[in-house]
Amino acid sequence: MKIKKGDEVVVISGKYKGVKGKVLEARPAESRVVVEGVNRHKWHIKPTQDQAGHIIDREAPVHVSNVALVDPKTKKATRVGYVMKGDKKVRVSKKSGTEL
Repeated sequence: MKIKKGDEVVVISGKYKGVKGKVLEARPAESRVVVEGVNRHKWHIKPTQDQAGHIIDREAPVHVSNVALVDPKTKKATRVGYVMKGDKKVRVSKKSGTEL
């Protein structure tokens, strides 16, 4: 998966199209990411001996195909490529060629 925790992404399809946010969590096994402020749902928490039952509002995962990385130079959606720098593989923006 080319998108990692901490990256800034923009939603490219669905209800939240055009919304920018930071990736809070990446789930490569499921091909999903949790983006700050996107796809918020209410979760009902059952009561336990330690705490009362309550409702929390948090972000649900979004499929990675519905988001694109934001190019740091142009501030627009871009695809990700890889370039070898010495013996390290580095992510680069396809639009501007800047290192991510």
